[in-house]
Amino acid sequence: MKSIFLSLAASAVLFGSLATAQQAVPQQPPEIVQFQKLEDQWSDAVAKRDQYSLELLMSPLLVNISAAGEVTTRNQQIAQLYEKGGPQLVSMEQRVVNVRTFEGMAVVDGTYITKWKVDGQMREERGIFTHVFQRARGNWVCVHAQRTAVVEKTDDKQKAAKKSNAELPFHIPLVHQGAQSTQPPPAQGADPKSP
Repeated sequence: MKSIFLSLAASAVLFGSLATAQQAVPQQPPEIVQFQKLEDQWSDAVAKRDQYSLELLMSPLLVNISAAGEVTTRNQQIAQLYEKGGPQLVSMEQRVVNVRTFEGMAVVDGTYITKWKVDGQMREERGIFTHVFQRARGNWVCVHAQRTAVVEKTDDKQKAAKKSNAELPFHIPLVHQGAQSTQPPPAQGADPKSP
């Protein structure tokens, strides 16, 4: 009897710890999971230059506004995949942050990191995106896309922002600075503001 009681107690502790571990992992809302899959398909299709997958994800009415402000259509987006001599995409990662759905439409907000090669050098762009999807024939297709790059300080800007090491980086004439001043001290009773 004792062994049955101990085995039941051990089982209860084991199941209790498993239930606690499952509760510790936050569950994403189903809309975010669904649209994250679509964004992952989009990233993979662009990286693999998969025209067919992009045509399934993008509406023929798509209007795309890049981070540089260029406005393109779906056909122009697909044509850019095959341009020679342009930037070569290395990777594209999109993370869905928020989804709002209403009457067959969905507004998806998120962040992105795009890496590509330009003239043999690696470039990276980070930013935020908004994609507007429409439900068409049982599938979600993107009708509007917009990206905004996040500006980060580069090393050159950080170097320029360093404090000057000049002896007197800023000096107001005719104001006495004590022993460090190049101006003679004002005479007793004289007005230092008068010339």
